[in-house]
Amino acid sequence: MEHFRLIAAIVLSLAVFLIYDLVFVDRRDIPPPETQREAVEETRDRPDIDETRPQPISERPDLPEQTFETITIHTPLYEAEISEMGAALRRLDLNEYLEHTGQDSPRKAMIPRENSLGTGLVGISGTEEPLYRQAFATDFEGSSLSVEGEPATLSFFWQSEDGLVLEKRYTFHPDRYNIDMRVVVRNESDSIADRDLTILMTNPPPPDKRRFTFSGPFVHVDGDLEEIDVKDIADNSSYSGTIGFAGLQDTYFMTTLIPRTPADTSVMLDEDPSSGMLRIAYQQPLDLLAPGSQVHHDFHLFMGPKKLSILRDFGQGLDQVVNFGIFSFIATPALWLMNFIHDNVIANFGVAIILLTLLIKVIFWPLGNKSYKSMAEMRKLQPLMMEIREKHKDDKRKMNEEVMNLYKTYKINPLSGCLPMVVQIPVFIAFYRMLYEAIELRHANFMLWINDLSAPDRLFNFDITIPIMAEPYGIPVLTLIMGASMFLQQKLAPPPGDPMQARIMMMLPIVFTFIFINFPSGLVLYWLVNNLVSIGQQYHINRRFS
Repeated sequence: MEHFRLIAAIVLSLAVFLIYDLVFVDRRDIPPPETQREAVEETRDRPDIDETRPQPISERPDLPEQTFETITIHTPLYEAEISEMGAALRRLDLNEYLEHTGQDSPRKAMIPRENSLGTGLVGISGTEEPLYRQAFATDFEGSSLSVEGEPATLSFFWQSEDGLVLEKRYTFHPDRYNIDMRVVVRNESDSIADRDLTILMTNPPPPDKRRFTFSGPFVHVDGDLEEIDVKDIADNSSYSGTIGFAGLQDTYFMTTLIPRTPADTSVMLDEDPSSGMLRIAYQQPLDLLAPGSQVHHDFHLFMGPKKLSILRDFGQGLDQVVNFGIFSFIATPALWLMNFIHDNVIANFGVAIILLTLLIKVIFWPLGNKSYKSMAEMRKLQPLMMEIREKHKDDKRKMNEEVMNLYKTYKINPLSGCLPMVVQIPVFIAFYRMLYEAIELRHANFMLWINDLSAPDRLFNFDITIPIMAEPYGIPVLTLIMGASMFLQQKLAPPPGDPMQARIMMMLPIVFTFIFINFPSGLVLYWLVNNLVSIGQQYHINRRFS
């Protein structure tokens, strides 16, 4: 009976973990021209009060001649291209992140090449043709802009036949992933203009198909983050309320539109059937524009990594996009501590995981000693328990009563041996989510063949498909060692008296090995180190109380 409870507790713990996964989880230096410096100073000095209220038009420069060129922007963090056709962001490649771990890897593209329209598109109601198909003019002279030290600004202009002028002003920062975008609408006609403004974000659906993290569009509305599965967009296409931000994410990166001031408005989602692009349309009604007035709205375009420290520094609740699940109160401090060890002790995230695991074992050391002591005492009772089972093998009720009396006599709690595993379940799930979503581990090298702690470990690459195993196909060396450590740990535990129970217990390391075969190598490393320390602790306790 007591061993059945032990097995039930372990199997139940495993079931909780699996059910959680299935139910709760469905990331050339050219100095700026003088005109750009003047525009930046104008942006800094402009008051923020009543920014969206119609204002008298100040004297504006004549619209420059249209040239339909592409301007390249260089910053320390990324390289971007803006086309005068639609004044759209057509390309943005991150300097510090690569697409894969190969030596020939290109930089991470936040706007994939198949997105021919680009993103950050502006629309005005009442126009016969979408603005992203129309040419904007710019007052910038040149084909390349380098942003170093100070922000720099590019302005693009478009004018309708009925006298409506739209200015789209980008401000780039040398040390930020967010691009500021101000949209100014001027009414130069003789009648009142009643128009709606739309900001359109477009990108293909995220290619990342990981089961355990969310990839797809999201909307922050009325203080809550709504994540929308791509296949459910048709049924969840409209969101109204106070919109904080909206965008598209995969496991490690996101493209997000953030109104500078959250407003009571709406966001529409759809998928373009012709191009396959996901479209996120932020709709903002403009105030009635009297002749000779203007209005402007400010936005941020964040296109970069889902790094918690960066998102928290930005503010406006953007860090909610990084979701570690119900055990985030464990995962978030663990992430901070892992980064602290990496930045201040040793610049290797694999070693940081090992040191963090050792620290957790130290915290749980007294509980482990108590548990292993109980298991050692149970081992000493095995001969007496075998006698009871043999004597009452035909009377299960009597046998269980005698076994329980034996525990009472020697003051042993048969369930205390499974406490370490039960207590570790929340820590394991927290690590599981943190190591899956922490961009710090993406392409982080550990040692030897493990060059990406966010991916499964594979020694060699096979050209054949291996059932159960996710790509790439190879030998999961670290996972096999972890399974062997679980087997050794199982051998140190008191053997169940029932042969069937013993076989079930010996199967658990095999089951866990198959479960872990596609887990990130950083998570497998944590579990392996945890097992090895537990084996040493259990061996020490067994010798002490044998």
